[in-house]
Amino acid sequence: MLPSESKLSLSVRGLRKAYADVAAVDGIDLEARAGECFGLLGPNGAGKATTIEICEGLLEPDAGSVEMLGLRWKTDAAELRQRLGVQLQETQLSEKQTVEETLRLFRSFYVRGPEVAEVIAMVQLEEKRRSRVGQLSGGQRQRLAMACALVGEPDLLFLDEPTTGLDPQARRQLWELIEHFKTAGRTIILTTHYMDEAERLCDRVAIMDHGKVISLGTPRELVAALGADHVVEFAAEGSEIALGTLDGLEGVRKAHTEDGFYSLQVAQLHVAVPALLKELASRGIPLTELRTHSATLEDVFISLTGRHLRDGD
Repeated sequence: MLPSESKLSLSVRGLRKAYADVAAVDGIDLEARAGECFGLLGPNGAGKATTIEICEGLLEPDAGSVEMLGLRWKTDAAELRQRLGVQLQETQLSEKQTVEETLRLFRSFYVRGPEVAEVIAMVQLEEKRRSRVGQLSGGQRQRLAMACALVGEPDLLFLDEPTTGLDPQARRQLWELIEHFKTAGRTIILTTHYMDEAERLCDRVAIMDHGKVISLGTPRELVAALGADHVVEFAAEGSEIALGTLDGLEGVRKAHTEDGFYSLQVAQLHVAVPALLKELASRGIPLTELRTHSATLEDVFISLTGRHLRDGD
């Protein structure tokens, strides 16, 4: 049961936005609770970025309402700008300014907030404080962009694909920074198509596709709804195998195929794999690849849409 409206950091009702005849956001409802990290998941074109940009005040919706921290853009824009932090997918900063100069500029926009030195330490850029932005690595630039979003000590933080294109070490550093912000009891709205990121950081997630929310819950709840603890993936030479045949194997809940690769959602791994091997052997079909993994949010999305989260439009 959701808390009262006063305890919601974000409330979206009936939100719609269309471009020509294409509905980018098609009547969605969302609620983010105070103090949680709420994730918006989906492939490119799902409507995540449009939803976030409306919430950030960058786009006007065609219909519906957005309320954040009990405030609305039409009546409370000045206060919202003081209480929100935003990191866009790509943040363009002056290449010739130093890290410290950049943060002093952003800090000047806010009435309240920590000292610039404190924010630099928070994002672990002390050694780069006098370096020009143009000299920073991709990971360092992302940490600086995060610092610009945090310098006003926001109550609600929007992070739009914050780790796209980063190496694993840079991603982990940003994860730690996000978790540190979360421990302070503030709210984060995160868009991502990295499932390990969502599973580690998000308290609840909404999966979007074609402008609609198609599933909502905690990562654990969504994975549990599959009714399958594991996924078996395999490739085999020879004739195609009917999905009905695979669905009928003992221990298999649901079968899916894409680009010649088969995926089975299974409840009992020790039952399903022998049944699969026996079926292939009886048909004389040689197995060329076999792997298994625990069910993830990626598997939830495939089950709901038949596509991978990182597929395009």
